Amino acid sequence: MTNVVDLKTAALMTVVTMRLGRQLLAIPASALREILDPLPVTRVPTADRSVWGVINVRGAVVPLAELRFAFGIAEEPQTEASKMLVLEVDLAGEPIVVAVAADAVLEVTELDRTTMEPLPPKGSSWPQSFVHGVFRTKKGLHLLPNLPGIFAAQAAMPGPAVTQ
Repeated sequence: MTNVVDLKTAALMTVVTMRLGRQLLAIPASALREILDPLPVTRVPTADRSVWGVINVRGAVVPLAELRFAFGIAEEPQTEASKMLVLEVDLAGEPIVVAVAADAVLEVTELDRTTMEPLPPKGSSWPQSFVHGVFRTKKGLHLLPNLPGIFAAQAAMPGPAVTQ
């Protein structure tokens, strides 16, 4: 069973907002398993920056994917606000568990899907296939990442794949 939200049917989406650098992202709460303080990361030899290590989550080995790499966001040092989000995402019809790092987790909120705007076809440095759309809120512009699209692209890269 997968927890991935169906973006075509849900009028209101419950999301967890997070920050990577100055960029705000909205992660569907239905994909969220848990939020953790940063855990020790075991680096995977020959891995690229997109999935560069694994973490131990209660005895389960979980790949750590780097959304910064997908969106071209510069690395920042860890702070007290840094977190890891453990997500369950549908990849090629199968649920996978993957962790992503966040500079901060901000809040759980609802966004009205009908207010989602498409990514402009030109002028954006983000790959179109990595973003479902954007939301303008009082707190700023929130990207709704296409997690399956990002992880499928990362799995297709040479080296270790995102698997569970």
